[in-house]
Amino acid sequence: MDSIVQTHRDFPQLLREIADPPPTLYYCGDIQLLNQPQIAIVGARKASRTGCNTAYQFAQQLAALGFVITSGLALGIDAAAHQGALAHNGKTIAVLGNGLNIQYPRQNEKLSDSIRTHGLLISEFLPDTLPLPHHFPRRNRLISGLSYGVLVVEAQCKSGSLVTARMAMEQGREVFAVPGSIHSPLSRGCHQLLRDGAKLVENINDILEEIPTHCRHITHSPEPADDDIHPLLQLIGFEPTAMDTIIQRSQLSAAETANIIVQLEVEGLVEPCLGGYQRTGGKKKI
Repeated sequence: MDSIVQTHRDFPQLLREIADPPPTLYYCGDIQLLNQPQIAIVGARKASRTGCNTAYQFAQQLAALGFVITSGLALGIDAAAHQGALAHNGKTIAVLGNGLNIQYPRQNEKLSDSIRTHGLLISEFLPDTLPLPHHFPRRNRLISGLSYGVLVVEAQCKSGSLVTARMAMEQGREVFAVPGSIHSPLSRGCHQLLRDGAKLVENINDILEEIPTHCRHITHSPEPADDDIHPLLQLIGFEPTAMDTIIQRSQLSAAETANIIVQLEVEGLVEPCLGGYQRTGGKKKI
């Protein structure tokens, strides 16, 4: 463990610009990541599988383009974002609401160890500080302050993720939100952000369009056209779609439909749910 003070030349310039930058940051890992272009990805702790898959995919794609993915090491969306960034040797920063000597949450101990080795753990709190509730809003301002933008994937209306987004707006950062089902409480926070002016995001190009000019060496990622998607996948919604409905729409036999569904499920593109199957957000080329 080491520390860096605000007057040090390697202290991140973006963090110096916020209203109340921390005087000291304690860290474990690669301190050089603090000054690389960062995108924050945050969201619900009790996230859906679809939400976690979405966060993982966005993090993986952005990390592959050279962005450092910054989040808060919480369960759910945060953990999925860190994991997505690390999946193919990408980099990630975890900002903690406790001291670096305290493992919180316990369920993310292995992930924390991976970030310590392949990324960066940071905290403004003394090493033995416990994860008290009032520490997390302070942590959230650092997540947004370090980043060019904050992507919210699933959030309830009263949540830490929305606190992070509000702080990002106050700091002059970009705020992005992934829309969801109108029936899901986990979509309401994102929809509220969209009403308040956040940018609706469907793919990473929606994020890259808002990146500052000096980061434009990171190029846009091509999206497959709709006609490159497996025909059966287009018949399955992001909300539960009954098997009988899929069979009727596809005009295939029940056995043929079931075989294709199994293939799509193995590839992580659909998942079983109450009432049938639903898409996870991935796209399969024919």
